[in-house]
Amino acid sequence: MSSSNSQDTLEGGSADLSGMRILIVEDSWHIGAALKSLLRALGADVIGPAASVAEAESLVADQLPDAAIVDFNLRGGELAGDLIDKLSERAIRVIVMSGYATVPLAPGKAAVILQKPVVESELLAALQSS
Repeated sequence: MSSSNSQDTLEGGSADLSGMRILIVEDSWHIGAALKSLLRALGADVIGPAASVAEAESLVADQLPDAAIVDFNLRGGELAGDLIDKLSERAIRVIVMSGYATVPLAPGKAAVILQKPVVESELLAALQSS
């Protein structure tokens, strides 16, 4: 999948996330809503979006996701490092998004780190390779 064919992927139906439960942790309402809409259109069961670590932990306590899309830098300077560690320890595939060039994570904690603005095809490839 190249970054230029994300619309082809959606229209062609090759991106099928049916049966996959995905947690979204994103403090920007419009990004969270767009991710939720995209993932649901592809058949995923979406949990969230959660705008904080506490909200995400509460959602995970109710429903364990197969994967999580996590913005590393949340509102008020909150960092998602501890949440990412907890998800990783529970064998949940973590895709980190960040507007910053570097993210202080230990190797192996995240399946992939995507730079914002995220390219849909890269996000879908990261979810499908789980």
